Amino acid sequence: MDGDLRSIGELARASGLTVSALRFYDAAGVLVPARVDPATGYRWYADDQVAPARLVAGLRRVGLPVAEIALAVRAEPPVVHRLLDAHLARLADGLAEARREAALIRCLLDDDRPPSATRLVLTGGELSAAVGAVRFAVGTDPALPGLAAVLFEVTEDGVRLVATDRHRLAVAAAGATVRGPAVRALLPVAAVDRLRRLSDGAGTGEVRLTVVGRQVVADVSGHRLRMTTLAYDFPDYHALLPGATGGPAHRVPVDAPWLTAALRSGTPTLTREHAGGPLPVTVLGLAGRDALRLLGPDELADDRAGRADGELRVGVNGGYLLDALAAAGGPRLVLELDGPVTPLAIRRPDDPAAFSILMPIRL
Repeated sequence: MDGDLRSIGELARASGLTVSALRFYDAAGVLVPARVDPATGYRWYADDQVAPARLVAGLRRVGLPVAEIALAVRAEPPVVHRLLDAHLARLADGLAEARREAALIRCLLDDDRPPSATRLVLTGGELSAAVGAVRFAVGTDPALPGLAAVLFEVTEDGVRLVATDRHRLAVAAAGATVRGPAVRALLPVAAVDRLRRLSDGAGTGEVRLTVVGRQVVADVSGHRLRMTTLAYDFPDYHALLPGATGGPAHRVPVDAPWLTAALRSGTPTLTREHAGGPLPVTVLGLAGRDALRLLGPDELADDRAGRADGELRVGVNGGYLLDALAAAGGPRLVLELDGPVTPLAIRRPDDPAAFSILMPIRL
């Protein structure tokens, strides 16, 4: 009978399994020999065990667990296909998890290298004023958490603060003594508000800011505030800066108290629909080349009837304009107007680094 059987060595050569692997799968009950010599303990296998042994070898190479290999050897092909599909899905999930873990390990390795620090010193009053000049433009849309923040851009000359909600943009700067490389830090608005309160109390005293990686530490009058930057991309606002595409067509000096009173006492020129609701629109025009005026509803109706005089018309959100005027401060401001679809800039004549921008509303 042994002449019709294969030795364990012969089956190993025919199947691709090692002799030790065949002994293991015998002990596990996966591939039991057709006969074991009671005197010598030699294992003998039948010819029809070659195919199952080759299947075991293949399943072993792809890493199928022993229990599932035992099931596959005795199962119909559709069952084996399902076992393979499930195993490949596990392998894919495991690879994805391994990649995530590898990314975390790389971050840990990077964190072990001490990042360079940037330190700046400025007065509490200057920092508080800069925050106050941009705070009104911080976004509040929960779907855009990256805009519920103030961007701090530190250069060798000082720090620039930027905020935007996509409808308006505010920029302010504060001089500072800076040591270290240029850096950008996007700070959540709650942290910026706490920093402003501390800076208010410091007055002309020093505020020391240290930026290391994603951490910002503020030392103000014996208080220490630790802040973590947001891991979001801030919009590239540089194309919107006044002068980015040439000078404005009109630079109109404005008496801020007059414009504030006019906006508060007047009525919007027209109403547009926005986000499913009415949006009041204030329309600005020019009286001559260097005087601003607010248009009434009747004047715009006359324009539509064909009696336009060619005067520049710019539609804005009146509430946003009031916010910008209040944030700018000072009795005299300059409005820069280029056209009905060009952003409107509000500037302080004594501080060219501080300004805000309102996106126009199409008339």
